[in-house]
Amino acid sequence: MATTEPANKLSFRQAILRSGLIDERRYRKVVERTGTDDETVVAATLVKSGVITEYQAEQLQYGRTKFRLGPYLITDAIGQGGMGQVFKGIHEVMGRQCAVKVLPLGKSTSESRAAFKHEIRIQAGLDSPYLVRAYDAGKDGNVHYLVTEFVPGSDLRRLIRNNGPLSMNDAARIIAQAALGLQHAHDLGMVHRDVKPGNILVTPEGHAKVSDIGLATWTMSLENDPRAGKVVGTADYLSPEQIRDPKTVGPLSDIYSLGCTLYYAVTGKVPFPGGDTRSKCRRHCEQTPWHPRKFAPDLSEEFVDIIADMMEKDPGRRIQSGGEVAERLEPWSSASTELVDLPIDRQSWTPPPPPQEPSQIRETPELADGGGSSGALSASAGYSDSLSMPSIPEDWTPDSPPPRRSSHTLAIAIALALAVPISLLVGAIIGFVIRGSL
Repeated sequence: MATTEPANKLSFRQAILRSGLIDERRYRKVVERTGTDDETVVAATLVKSGVITEYQAEQLQYGRTKFRLGPYLITDAIGQGGMGQVFKGIHEVMGRQCAVKVLPLGKSTSESRAAFKHEIRIQAGLDSPYLVRAYDAGKDGNVHYLVTEFVPGSDLRRLIRNNGPLSMNDAARIIAQAALGLQHAHDLGMVHRDVKPGNILVTPEGHAKVSDIGLATWTMSLENDPRAGKVVGTADYLSPEQIRDPKTVGPLSDIYSLGCTLYYAVTGKVPFPGGDTRSKCRRHCEQTPWHPRKFAPDLSEEFVDIIADMMEKDPGRRIQSGGEVAERLEPWSSASTELVDLPIDRQSWTPPPPPQEPSQIRETPELADGGGSSGALSASAGYSDSLSMPSIPEDWTPDSPPPRRSSHTLAIAIALALAVPISLLVGAIIGFVIRGSL
């Protein structure tokens, strides 16, 4: 699972035998069956037969041989979490799939090990259907790892990148579940501190679970958290108080970050796109985002109000709990109530520019969808705001009656309708007179 290639690279055959995934006798049988000792062919055959996974084959071809952590067999790489690499694994005795989070050796300092141990103890105490559950923890040589349930599907960020912004109902269901998960953590005195789309996992059935509670801290005992007093999180979703005074971070900071996540879920944009980390932090503290309807015109004003109330700069004016967030979103998450839209009357959003003045800011893929992190970001990044594209009128669908004619067109039609029969009548009279004179 190392990320660097060994100096003396092993051949595929040497690597797979050293890994223990198969023995010499089985390897020979595969060679005999395929009729070749070409390692690429042998690897493809082993993958096709299910003996090894594609991930394992790729790693073996690089000469990497370690696929076991304690009783867990690593079968795939899932991604990068807040505290380290995350792999898909299986308990070799129980056969249960799981996610294995590994603290990178290169970052194994006394502080990171203390933080990792803190995460393990926190997750062991969590028991909510809306939080990723911890199963096990251990140490294999110098490698510390945490084992959690494996959640099939995708994280919210990737889901929106692949499929576009969510509807109000879908976004409400996912965010309401995440809010209930956070409420459970808050009730135990914990704060997540890094709520963002990438830390909300969504199953194919639409069930949401908050992951990466490793950045949590005990609000009642900050001295026990090795990261207390430091700005921890992702710049696109940081609360103002988290930026100004990290020691004051509490559950309401998670509510703000969840509001930013809801904004992203329905618009496909982070609240403050473009700029570097410093400018993003300043705007979180001093500015208001674009009105969500700029990007999602169908949003109801009541729904927009919930986003605004979650993203209030003053924690005292913010929605006060995850339970209240879920309650406010219930009309959409249950999809059982038809709401009457209200006119826009609040000034909590930056108004869009006039249609004749499209924004000069341009967007990069990393920032357009919330991909930015707490690292340095391109100062020229932003979003495209071209308003000159033609579009189908919003009040005319294929099932609607055709558009009404203008009054000028209608007058012409009436005149023609009257003129034609009159001209025919005059023609008939003239013809009758001429025939009579003959």
